Amino acid sequence: MTILVTGSAGFIGYHLVKRLLSIGHKVVGIDSISDYYDISLKEARNNDNLKSSDYSFVKIDICDQIEMNKVFSNTQFNLVIHLAAQAGVRHSLTHPYEYIHSNLLGMTVLLECMKQHSVPKLIFASSSSVYGNNPLPIDGFSESDLVDNQVSLYGATKKSDELIAHVYHHLYNISCIGLRFFTVYGPYGRPDMAYFSFTQRILRQEPIVLYNFGNMERDFTYIDDIIDGIMLSILHESSFSIFNIGHSEPVNLQYFVSILEKELGMNAKTILQPMQKEDLYQTYANISKAERELGYHPKWSIEKGLHEFVAWYQSYYHE
Repeated sequence: MTILVTGSAGFIGYHLVKRLLSIGHKVVGIDSISDYYDISLKEARNNDNLKSSDYSFVKIDICDQIEMNKVFSNTQFNLVIHLAAQAGVRHSLTHPYEYIHSNLLGMTVLLECMKQHSVPKLIFASSSSVYGNNPLPIDGFSESDLVDNQVSLYGATKKSDELIAHVYHHLYNISCIGLRFFTVYGPYGRPDMAYFSFTQRILRQEPIVLYNFGNMERDFTYIDDIIDGIMLSILHESSFSIFNIGHSEPVNLQYFVSILEKELGMNAKTILQPMQKEDLYQTYANISKAERELGYHPKWSIEKGLHEFVAWYQSYYHE
């Protein structure tokens, strides 16, 4: 297939493009290479994939309607995988317009291009943030839960993307699959994520902040499991579906830090602070729908995953 991947220089985008190329697909990647975090890391990811003759890259803003139409006019795509977005919960508190621009306008421009150029299928990144302040069921958040209690603008834009996708499916028969990713981590990750910044700060003997006094849990999901979920979605025949893609085993934040300490051979200096309004106490994916309909089964434990991340980090940054 010929596949368009938006956000191809991002964390998930980089790993996805690499997997697609490894099994013979042709990939066109687009990314704005924004300065939200270290541009050199994005360029390193992208340059690695550019070693393949089956990968071509266009640096554009997904919201640029004229340039986006050129991309679709130049290549007939079988599938679009939409990972481009302004990410980060806390960043949305201080830069709200970036989220409206990238996440809502970007999604609409993309779907308009797909409609105009008869591209039949979209797989797009949603987020566990859509569950917001929902009470956590004993078996985790499910796709059938109501998602009307977002506590961050980021989460609200991801919920809105699901609604926009459904409209284009309903009106124009575009097949859409939304994947609610749960706390993705791994090599070449995002420096603003806790596992990345904690590793950096522990190595530099700088303190790390644990909110809710460290009493938080996250459903950490290793990047290879996330990519497996996307690849299974490519094979899935569905007119419109939403799936949780997580590990389904919440990890206590203090235990998470203890694993990093063990891998780094250093003790963390911690500062305990109260819960922040935009934060969630716990995320926990019920993945029974993805298991049943996609055949999705996560394989990576938090211990194994953090071992791989730390090994990459120390090699990449020579720390």
